[in-house]
Amino acid sequence: MLYWLLKFVLVGPILRLVNRPRIEGLEHIPADGPAILASNHLSITDWLFLPLMSTRRITFLAKSEYFTTPGIKGRLQKIFFTATGQVPIDRSGGDAAESAMNTARIYLDKGKLVGLYPEGTRSPDGRLYKGKTGLARLALETGVPVIPCAMIGTNLVTPPGTTKFRPARVTVKIGPPIDFSRFEGMGGNRFIERAVIDEVMYELMQLSGQEYVDIYGASLKKQKQSADAVAPRADRYPDTQAG
Repeated sequence: MLYWLLKFVLVGPILRLVNRPRIEGLEHIPADGPAILASNHLSITDWLFLPLMSTRRITFLAKSEYFTTPGIKGRLQKIFFTATGQVPIDRSGGDAAESAMNTARIYLDKGKLVGLYPEGTRSPDGRLYKGKTGLARLALETGVPVIPCAMIGTNLVTPPGTTKFRPARVTVKIGPPIDFSRFEGMGGNRFIERAVIDEVMYELMQLSGQEYVDIYGASLKKQKQSADAVAPRADRYPDTQAG
């Protein structure tokens, strides 16, 4: 109930007024039955705009920390994330990816729409990065269609590195469902899983118009963090040749 209240009364109208979102290809989202919505990931607001523009409820997987923060702020945060279709995943174990996929299976088995970000992290620079094969394995094991969803302009609403909300125009593009039934029974084959996720990422590239980079976004972020940590700072190493 609170999900629809937020969508149609409390939050949705504000987003529609400020960001004037529009959607293309809404007819590709099935009226019922399970499906995986595979989206690019530009901004922390992506999970707001895709459900806003969909006529069906979409369940996204979220860090369990969003639901376990102590205090009043934590309780309000838990209520908000739950109400907006977020489901916590336990990342305390050794295999967070498997935990996420197990949670997604539960909702797909119930005939729900599950939203996933195959890049695994937000794009650091607006480009589209290599997809992880967890989504491919899930699609092959469940047999549900994968629907590519491109978010355009959300990186202008909340640019990387900031939580400040800006009045930028947002477009959501939904592509036709991708049928991977030709790979039935091949789940677990890493070459097939790579072929599947690469096809998904190609469709996302076509929809979004983003430049594709064949490395993982998380790897690039780690490289940048490492470089920043060892880079000498001018204030630590002043020019000893100065007069």
